[in-house]
Amino acid sequence: MKKFYKLALTASKLIEVIHWGTALFMAGVLVCSLVNGPWLQGVLEQNVPEYGTVMSVYGFEVEAIDSAGHVSPRALALFSAAAVMILSLMAMVCRNTYLILKRSEGTTPFQPDNIRMVREIGIFYIAVPFVGLAMSNLARLVAGVDGLETSVDFSGLMHGLVVLCLTQFFARGMELERDLDGLM
Repeated sequence: MKKFYKLALTASKLIEVIHWGTALFMAGVLVCSLVNGPWLQGVLEQNVPEYGTVMSVYGFEVEAIDSAGHVSPRALALFSAAAVMILSLMAMVCRNTYLILKRSEGTTPFQPDNIRMVREIGIFYIAVPFVGLAMSNLARLVAGVDGLETSVDFSGLMHGLVVLCLTQFFARGMELERDLDGLM
């Protein structure tokens, strides 16, 4: 059990760092697409056959090719902005997971801060598809209805609701633990 705990602790921190790094990279792509879109368009068009035309992050997808058959810098900028937000939310999920594991080491997991962080994880999971939906609608406004293809996966909504339900169990566990300590 101790090995699994160490593995979970290390993995949550590593995945958090990877998410923050990828969010930073996507912020750079966003800036580059706004500052020098044609150059980035040329670089991507050289690699499109290799990597495909759909950009995706946690269920939010954008078709990269416009009606003329070129990589759309506008689509890339909108996708990059959404990716920064979504990857940041998922980095926060990993951060909270790490902190919950760290705080619970050698003690009870039924602590007010842990319950708050579990609730935040649920909110972050619920926010991911809504960020995708908002960016999809913004993309439709900016690029026009026929300007680009987007899709949003709402499975994160269910994950978030399950985590929010688990928050109630943690809160109840904390109350029972407090009552038990009061009896002794």
